[in-house]
Amino acid sequence: MAKQNVKNEGDERLESIETTLSKTELFIANNQKTIIIVLAVLAIAVLAVFGVKKFYLEPREKEAQTAIYHAEQYFENDNFATALNGDGNYLGFVDIINDFGGTKTANLAKYYAGICNLNTGDFNQAVSYLKDFKGKDVLVSSLALGALADAYMELDKVAEAAAAYEKAANKSENTLTSPMYLLRAGMAYEMAGNYQQALNVYNKIKKDYPTSNEGFSIEKYIARAQAEMK
Repeated sequence: MAKQNVKNEGDERLESIETTLSKTELFIANNQKTIIIVLAVLAIAVLAVFGVKKFYLEPREKEAQTAIYHAEQYFENDNFATALNGDGNYLGFVDIINDFGGTKTANLAKYYAGICNLNTGDFNQAVSYLKDFKGKDVLVSSLALGALADAYMELDKVAEAAAAYEKAANKSENTLTSPMYLLRAGMAYEMAGNYQQALNVYNKIKKDYPTSNEGFSIEKYIARAQAEMK
């Protein structure tokens, strides 16, 4: 009797599977044209994406890399105005951003443009470019955040500056830039009246970077923040 029940259950499962397969086959048969159209559209979309990347984006990227060369040379020589706006013969960073939008080179040009504006005194524009910059390299991203904080400081936006300095310190933790940005963050927090957060970052320098230049003198900053909290 038990064997008969097992056999019946097996037959029922087999019938269920066969029914499901039949329904699937029927669906495919009834919707064959639609399925073919959908698959064709998907194939065309994949080919279109590949074509755009291969025949448009990649050549455009190479063109942008060539175009930015002279602006980078002016930048390295601290000729920030010419690097930013070009010299009449070669493009500046602003031109690269406008002419090659969507490329990695145009994104990098935003970082350069932000630094140029910071050095030429256009701090609002520096903030705009540096906020738009999207860096994958953690060190460059850290430097961009530090420059953004510098621009905020010039605009007397000390709370925003403090937060950006702290982000810069934590973005790429190292013994060179991290304690420097943490110290700047602490001083900016003090200027903003946030002595507890200032104390927090000073203590982080003491704990994590005791042998850095900032670490050697951090006790006086800690004492000052503590005194302000009393």
